[in-house]
Amino acid sequence: SAVGRGPEVPFRSEAYSISAIARGKELRLTLSALDPAAGPAAQDLVFRFGMSGSFRLSPAAELPRHAHLRFLTRESPPRALCFVDPRRFGSWRLGDAWQPERGPCVVSEYQAFRENVLKNLDDRAFDKAICEVLLNQKYFNGIGNYLRAEILYRLKIPPFEKARTVLEALKEQEQERRKKDPSLTLSKKVKLRQENPDLLELCHTVPMEVIMAEKQLLDPEHSDYYSTVKNWLQCYLVPGMSSLRDRSGRTIWFQVGAWGCCLELGSPQTTPPRGHWPTPRRKSPQLKADPEAPSPKVTPRALKQRRRAAAKPPKSEEREEEEEEQADGPRKGRARGRSKVAAAPALPEVPQSVRRSRRTSARRGKGDTGSA
Repeated sequence: SAVGRGPEVPFRSEAYSISAIARGKELRLTLSALDPAAGPAAQDLVFRFGMSGSFRLSPAAELPRHAHLRFLTRESPPRALCFVDPRRFGSWRLGDAWQPERGPCVVSEYQAFRENVLKNLDDRAFDKAICEVLLNQKYFNGIGNYLRAEILYRLKIPPFEKARTVLEALKEQEQERRKKDPSLTLSKKVKLRQENPDLLELCHTVPMEVIMAEKQLLDPEHSDYYSTVKNWLQCYLVPGMSSLRDRSGRTIWFQVGAWGCCLELGSPQTTPPRGHWPTPRRKSPQLKADPEAPSPKVTPRALKQRRRAAAKPPKSEEREEEEEEQADGPRKGRARGRSKVAAAPALPEVPQSVRRSRRTSARRGKGDTGSA
């Protein structure tokens, strides 16, 4: 299309076929002329779908919106196989090469995927939280945002548990299983894994569940398509679940109950990173150090009183937030000031009004405590 951002496809043929193969989050299309002798050489295209990319087959006269690349049929009336991407996060490039930084596919290359993860646990990438590492396509090629939520939910793994801690436990379990009974047949091993799947196994089986559901419906415009996917979800976007943003800005969905124990234990590996869990506002460091120390700056309490007296217009939201953050400081200073004034020796001949005035001036930080 005129607004498509992808490169032009240098392939022209009156009769050709399209075949496809997927690997993780990438899809490779191969355009082949039906008559190789008379037609052009085969052309490969590798697609990335982003968040909204998909393929759709529709009448050529009724192209869907955002159809950025179209393959027309020879039938009458013709139809078009369209690459549709409303958000334009998807892309395609010429050639058959997969992206080099992507690891083995969690679906089609499961054994290679598993070995790639377990043999590279020393990589610094696994210092991060497990929810963030699951989006690292170098090791988890094919796992996206909704899949990581479903996988962690099924195993009741806290999202911000350190990835290496979780995966090293799998490595140890696998070694112990081999030592205990090395004579287990393949069918028995498969049965045991189906009954007690680990994290890496769910990275394979959970996407397969989605693929099988989509094969039954075939068409994303099917009336039951989205209701089927919605009913399949157990955690992602499900009412009653909670969500936080990880360090990369992606939203992770999880079960609140599973988090309760982790927060009580206070483990640094399972606690969300700073800024991702609701915490009380911090007090001002100046007031914390010495609330009664003289300062060239006017205190927030004095500013408030001046504002009321002079009927000045309200301050900006940013300044109001600063005053709210410092609210605990002046209150503590006032309490200390009050106790000191009360502890000072009071002379019988001093009237009550004078002592009250002294407390007020001390509290406000104005004038001399000896003046009335």
